[in-house]
Amino acid sequence: MTTLLWGALPYIAFALLVAGLVWRYRYDKYGWTTRSSQVYESKLLNIASPCFHYGILFVLAGHLIGLFVPASWTRAIGVGERTYHLFSLYGGTAAGVLAVVGILLLVYRRRTRSPVFRATTVNDKIMYVVLLGAIVLGMVAKLAHASGDGYDYDYRETIAPWARSLFTLQPKTHLMEGVPVLYQVHAVTGMLLIAFVPYSRLVHMFSAPVHYLFRPYVVYRTRDPRQLGPRPERRGWERLGG
Repeated sequence: MTTLLWGALPYIAFALLVAGLVWRYRYDKYGWTTRSSQVYESKLLNIASPCFHYGILFVLAGHLIGLFVPASWTRAIGVGERTYHLFSLYGGTAAGVLAVVGILLLVYRRRTRSPVFRATTVNDKIMYVVLLGAIVLGMVAKLAHASGDGYDYDYRETIAPWARSLFTLQPKTHLMEGVPVLYQVHAVTGMLLIAFVPYSRLVHMFSAPVHYLFRPYVVYRTRDPRQLGPRPERRGWERLGG
C-alpha cells in the first residue's frame, strides 16, 4: 500500500493530467472553458469568484513554497522555523478560509439561481466536492497538528522531501509512513484532484491570460462627430412635390 500510494499514485495522477490535457486540446478545444454562467447572474458571482480565485492562488503558492523550497533556503534568508510555521499556519488558514467561502458562495449561487442550477452538470458537482474536500482536509490537518507557538508538525522534513523526490523518479516512500493520517488523506485527495483537473472546468487554469500582462496598451480614441461626415438620410416614403 505504501508503494501504491506514495510511489505509483503520484505518477498515475500526473499521467492522467497530461493525457487529459492533450486529449482535451485535440478533441475538445471548444469545451476548454469555464462554461461561464455570468449571463444568468452576476451580482453574487462578482463576490464569490474573486474570493475563490484569490484564495486558491494563495493556497497553491503556499503549497509550492512548503513542498519545493527546502528549509535550508528559508533559514538562509533569515526566516526561522518558528516564523515560517506561524506564517504557514495563519496565512495558510486565511487563504483556505477565503477559498472555502468562495466555493460555498458559488455552490449557493448554483443552487438558488434556477438558470445557473439548470446549467450545472454532474461533473461540476464532483468537482466542487473534490476541490472543497482537498482544501478542508488540508486546513483540518494543519490545525489539528498545530501547537499555536510555531512549532507544529514539520511536514518539510517528511512530505516535502518525498514530493521533491518524485522528480528524480526515485520516490522516497518511506518518508510518508510516519506522516499523520490527516496529512496522508489530504495528499491522496490532492493527487486525485490533479488527475481530475483536465476533465473538468478547472482545465481553464491552463489557459490563464498571462499574455495580458505583457501586451501593449490598447488605446481608445474618440472622434469629433463633425469629422464623421453627414448622416445618411432615413429611409421612408419620398415626399411628393407641389
